[in-house]
Amino acid sequence: MREKGWEPLYTASADARIAVIGQAPGIKAQTSGIPWDDASGRKLIEWLGVTEEQFRSPTLFAFLGMDFYYPGRGRSGDLPPRKGFAATWHPPLLALMPRIELVLLIGRYAQLHYLPSGRHRTLTDNVRDHRNFAPHWFPLVHPSPLNFRWQARNPWFVTDVLPELKARVRTAVGHAAAEE
Repeated sequence: MREKGWEPLYTASADARIAVIGQAPGIKAQTSGIPWDDASGRKLIEWLGVTEEQFRSPTLFAFLGMDFYYPGRGRSGDLPPRKGFAATWHPPLLALMPRIELVLLIGRYAQLHYLPSGRHRTLTDNVRDHRNFAPHWFPLVHPSPLNFRWQARNPWFVTDVLPELKARVRTAVGHAAAEE
């Protein structure tokens, strides 16, 4: 990936309170060098109930993909992250972030990696069962505009999951503010 002139795309600060673990950067984010610098990122900011400034603050958020590089385009979307990448790079980075109190597992790849045996058979079941992963983990569907059909089929996501997500994020942001 460096042969394309790309740098690995992640952020990890010892002060971060919330880790956002997604699949891999999209091409726009990879090109700009800013995690979640696209429509999905704008939607995620809305879901979290934070400002862009808070979202970009290294004292609040860390961003780790299951791969740190855009994996390329496949037939029906981006290719999957490289196997073994997260297992190699996440543990040493997470060890440097002792204040992480909430980990958002965005998409099936992150959930399969971090939840015990992937926990449920489907991403939908993991998201629906988010309370059982508290207080540390919070599984989410990817905030891509292409997931509008999933959201239409699962209206409980907006009414039940997003308010709890915002409350958990507010708590973590409040802990960071209290220490400033």
